[in-house]
Amino acid sequence: MRLGVKEELCSGCRVCEVLCALVNRGECNPKLGAVRVKGLFPEPGRYQIALCDQCGECARVCPVEAITERNGVYRIDEELCTGCMECVEACPRDAMFAHPARKAPFKCIVCGQCVAYCPREAIYDVEGEVVRK
Repeated sequence: MRLGVKEELCSGCRVCEVLCALVNRGECNPKLGAVRVKGLFPEPGRYQIALCDQCGECARVCPVEAITERNGVYRIDEELCTGCMECVEACPRDAMFAHPARKAPFKCIVCGQCVAYCPREAIYDVEGEVVRK
């Protein structure tokens, strides 16, 4: 699965953030979601979606090789991660996130839940594998 975004369709509801946090962290806290919706108001008057495109830059800069690729998805081994946050700084899409309650940063693992539940289809599955709810 490969995720894409159509920012012009985003209403800023943040369902994607909350759902990601619930599914992947077990908490109803949008700050723990691995997708971010940012309102750019009053100008230019739209929403921006930060979502990992699996480019691998995070893995390239990780000094302890805690980020590895499996089946096209980069994952963080929290046991190996030292919490240096070099990956967060290096991410070209601002799609690596940190939270004070967590030692390791986090990112999208392409679970597809945001695609299934985005009410405006602003986040979508490029390959069409995910069934919308």
